[in-house]
Amino acid sequence: MHQNVINTQGLIDLKILIVIALCLLFSPHIAKILRLPISATEIILGSIVAYFGFIGKSENFSILASVGFYYLMFIAGMEINLRTFFSLDKEIIKKSFLYIILLYILSLVIVWIFKLAFVFVLIIPVMSVGLLSLLYKDFGKECHWLNIAMIVATLAEVISIVFLTIAGAFLQEQTKIVDVVQSILYLGIFLSLCFLIFKFLGVLFWWYPQFKIVLMPWEDKNEKDIRFCMAIFILIIVAMIITKLEIVLGSFIAGSFIATFLGHKKDLEYKISTFGYGFLIPIFFIYTGSTFNLSMILNYHIVLKAILLMLVMIGLRILCASVFIKIIGFRNIILFGLGHSMPLTLLIATATLGYSAKVLDQEIYSALILTALFEAILVMSVIKYISNIKNNF
Repeated sequence: MHQNVINTQGLIDLKILIVIALCLLFSPHIAKILRLPISATEIILGSIVAYFGFIGKSENFSILASVGFYYLMFIAGMEINLRTFFSLDKEIIKKSFLYIILLYILSLVIVWIFKLAFVFVLIIPVMSVGLLSLLYKDFGKECHWLNIAMIVATLAEVISIVFLTIAGAFLQEQTKIVDVVQSILYLGIFLSLCFLIFKFLGVLFWWYPQFKIVLMPWEDKNEKDIRFCMAIFILIIVAMIITKLEIVLGSFIAGSFIATFLGHKKDLEYKISTFGYGFLIPIFFIYTGSTFNLSMILNYHIVLKAILLMLVMIGLRILCASVFIKIIGFRNIILFGLGHSMPLTLLIATATLGYSAKVLDQEIYSALILTALFEAILVMSVIKYISNIKNNF
């Protein structure tokens, strides 16, 4: 009997591996034909194959998908050089925090008026740099409003992850106040240690710049740079698990430390991201799609909730973005707000947290996944359309 269970689960895992392989192979071509972001395409494929029964429940698949998400946050962190935040114009910093604070206050007001679950205070303002960074392909590295949008999104993403960590402690089953205080204490200690390590490494590499070359040589047949990054990535996951903190926060900060202090290897981010975007990260998106019940899209109430939530999230961001009107101009305010309206990964993560804690039901969870898809597809298309209009005038 036990052997049969093992064999059955083994067959399910093998079938899932075959489906993953096919999705990895065909998703870039399908995305090109449909003119969709590849991440959105992979979520759609995941939901389709799950709907037709090609993917079953598997703990191994879930673990692999989680690693893919953590790796995505690790790569996102590598796009952020922490030194840039210490050299930012004070006016931009003030307006960035004002923008984020306004976003959370207005979200709280909406939650209070419409008597929504309190977790929506985290869901509505959630932000991520993931899809925003793709806009550089269309607007270039010299785009003023996009550079500011990336800075603000980075701050907002860190704040979102911190709130997600605290909320995760509160929403766990059988949570005691002692556990919550312990989680917040661990979070404070972790962030304090990160700051001290940042200062220490700054001094160390200033006095001994050659130490960077020891860690990551210019020419290396043994791929020491990749090995070092993977070691940091694994160790930070272990540390987060032991302290019961959100692994995404540790992954993001670990990536930003590497970008800040070991940025002399210009091809490092390319090598790290190539493996991630080619294998681990698509698995996360395919798994996310498999958790979405495709039949729910025929449910009028779910689709309506998804559209309303998307409009609220976009509207609030454009409204709050008005604080930057003197810096980026009126015409770019809409692009700025739209650029922040694609928090695909973190929106799904926050929705998953609320659903796992039974704060959100299946219908709301499905609506949130659908919202993430709508935002990834429609917002990106609208931004490109506005960009084309501006280029024609």
